[in-house]
Amino acid sequence: MATGSVVLSAMRGSNLDMVRRRNLSLVLGRVHELGAVSRARLTKETGLNRSTIAALVNELVLLEHVIETDPDQAHQQVGRPSPVIVPSDRTVAVVVHPEMDSVEIGLVALGGRVLRRVRFDTERVPSPREAVNIAAAVIDGMRGELDAFHTVGIGLVIPGLVRASNGVVAVAPHLGWRDEPVAEMLQDATGYRVAAANDASLGAIAESVRGVGRGVGQLVYLNGGASGIGGGIMSSGSPIGGASGFAGEIGHTLVRNDGDPCHCGSAGCLETEVARAPLLEALDLAPHESERLNDVLLEHLSHASADDPVRAIVNRQRKYLAVALGNVANILNPNLIVFGGFLQSLYAVDPVGLTAAVRARTMSGPDRDVTLAQAGLGASILMVGAAELVFADLIADPARSSGTPRASRTAAL
Repeated sequence: MATGSVVLSAMRGSNLDMVRRRNLSLVLGRVHELGAVSRARLTKETGLNRSTIAALVNELVLLEHVIETDPDQAHQQVGRPSPVIVPSDRTVAVVVHPEMDSVEIGLVALGGRVLRRVRFDTERVPSPREAVNIAAAVIDGMRGELDAFHTVGIGLVIPGLVRASNGVVAVAPHLGWRDEPVAEMLQDATGYRVAAANDASLGAIAESVRGVGRGVGQLVYLNGGASGIGGGIMSSGSPIGGASGFAGEIGHTLVRNDGDPCHCGSAGCLETEVARAPLLEALDLAPHESERLNDVLLEHLSHASADDPVRAIVNRQRKYLAVALGNVANILNPNLIVFGGFLQSLYAVDPVGLTAAVRARTMSGPDRDVTLAQAGLGASILMVGAAELVFADLIADPARSSGTPRASRTAAL
């Protein structure tokens, strides 16, 4: 009898611990998503009582994942003031983004705020080992700061295909990488666990969670960068990766039958006809000045003649972009298509005109009227998306993740 009581007591304790962990996850997830939320709102949305919410918040404060602040009296409704809970800047994710001409390292806090971005320009396309060494050196220089934080892990942004099963870079053609275990290499070099995913997939996650795609059921994100054009697909808040995690390679859809050869082996692909380099060259901008492209392009076109060579490049690229987007709209029927990278500039030139060109290529009907939009997160989009990948494990079990951040595990989207 005594033994049975002990077993029942242990089971009851285990079940209570599971419930506590689940509730911690629920509360931290809402704070991470909303950025600032009152105890009263958490009580209402979770269905938990006030004392339970208070205990959960107190534990998350002790874990340094959230901060409890005094209520904003100016916006306080009638009744007893309710403390406001905000994500703590002391819980962070590191982000590493290798590209053809640079390796960028960032620091993102829980809640999605980018604390720091460091760009290390390279004289040539970095090899996997060179990219890892650069990232590890920068991270090592931040070690004192990172050790003072709760550093959850590293989000690795890859401009190419990442195998969902093991996080290996299957192919990043513009970087010349193939079958490279970059995530594992970075983990070994830094001691932090690493989660790797395709850049456009991370952009789709970021815009869905924190950008113009909030609350949108079906979203397609297109990222245009130095390494070409990639796509990410979100359905009801979840990424669509396909069988191997390679879904969304919209840059390799056919837009021109007699087009130029593509590195993928085909010809006339979207990213051979629509590319960043010709735009930068025509505007006399260096690769590291790409974030100025939108402003410089719009200023140039505001006083350019009808036969201006830059305008000709833009018109040509927008024509082929519309072909690809029409196919995307017909196949996936998204509510929203979001542009990131240099594609934002092509859209900004004439949003109404590009929208009309895309809709002209889609099936008729009011439910087929896809909306186009620029990314709402700007240059921080990939940093935010990669951090979301890292924070997912923390939010799933905040208590388990409260120990040393240097866990030995590699994850992929």
